[in-house]
Amino acid sequence: MSKTPVPSAPGDDAQHLHPPRHWRFWLVVATLTLAGIYVLRSVLLPFVAGAAVAYFLDPLADWLERRGLSRTMATVLITMIFLLVFSIALLLLIPAIHTQITDFVHRLPGYLQALEQRVEPVVRHVKALLPPDQVAKLRDGVMSMVGDAASWGLRVVKSVLTSSLALINILSLLVVTPVVAFYLLRDWDRMVGKVDSWLPRHHVATVRSLASEINEMLAGFVRGQATVCLALGSIYAIGLSLVGLDLGLVVGLGAGMASVVPYVGAISGLVISLGLALAQFSDTLHVVLVAVVFAIGQFLEGNVLSPLLVGERIGLHPVWLIFALLAGAALFGFVGLLLAVPVAAVIGVLIRHFLARYLASPLYHGGVPPDTAAADDRVEG
Repeated sequence: MSKTPVPSAPGDDAQHLHPPRHWRFWLVVATLTLAGIYVLRSVLLPFVAGAAVAYFLDPLADWLERRGLSRTMATVLITMIFLLVFSIALLLLIPAIHTQITDFVHRLPGYLQALEQRVEPVVRHVKALLPPDQVAKLRDGVMSMVGDAASWGLRVVKSVLTSSLALINILSLLVVTPVVAFYLLRDWDRMVGKVDSWLPRHHVATVRSLASEINEMLAGFVRGQATVCLALGSIYAIGLSLVGLDLGLVVGLGAGMASVVPYVGAISGLVISLGLALAQFSDTLHVVLVAVVFAIGQFLEGNVLSPLLVGERIGLHPVWLIFALLAGAALFGFVGLLLAVPVAAVIGVLIRHFLARYLASPLYHGGVPPDTAAADDRVEG
């Protein structure tokens, strides 16, 4: 006796028909977004920087609102304090950095000569151990690497300085970014609520959960790791300056900024600082003191700064982070560098979400429902 076919519910048809359309829609949206960023990358810098500043300062605005200030008054107060601190920092740092770079350029020939004298015993020892042809190949290889590195550095500096948009980007960064940050910070909660109202209602719980996880990860990185980088840059810069290292302020601040990727800033800063110390100082004490500065910085980072400011909220593997930063810089320039961390966080959260769904699906369990597969595993065990 044949059974009468049961008509499917409208919701079931929608469930079977809509996902492909949804995937096509979001794929088109992602493609158009990437294309727009690529085409407009030369003018997006102040807007991306303003959004980053607004995101960084939003918790402070929320705190002031809870203390009775309106959102507009809180934004005005935060913007004024931020601009004041930023201006004071620029007024203090730019002359010091300019002086250190100028003095270093004047002393560079002497440093190269001192470094050559230090390396000469090692070269003689190598010559005594290796055949002449091997020594010549080694010397030519080293000179070629040094020449290539110097040429690459000069090309980068020249392209930055001679770019027709370089001055415009700098001016827009200094003028437009505070304006963008002000309006975004003032309207942040309103924009978040508006975006939330656009979410598909049948996926709103999932999207909110993913957005909360992404926000927690970004909060740990952007706010926590940025504060760690600022603290490390201050520690390295002050410590190297007290040691008396030329370019100590520049190298220290650069090492702090590079600490956005764990260990990269400390290792690169230590190598550069030790090289400068070997060229500048004739004694071993100053070289040891340079190493001590970085050892103190790493101790404070691992035991005080990161546990206090970041904790376990980042969730971004250093290798994935390095890849994201390099890929973002290669594709979109400095704008891509700023967008790399948020995009890496979003991709990481989405991958974990879809992996969890895959592990709980019949596809992973060979077509068997997960509960049945788990029961079978327990019986076999």
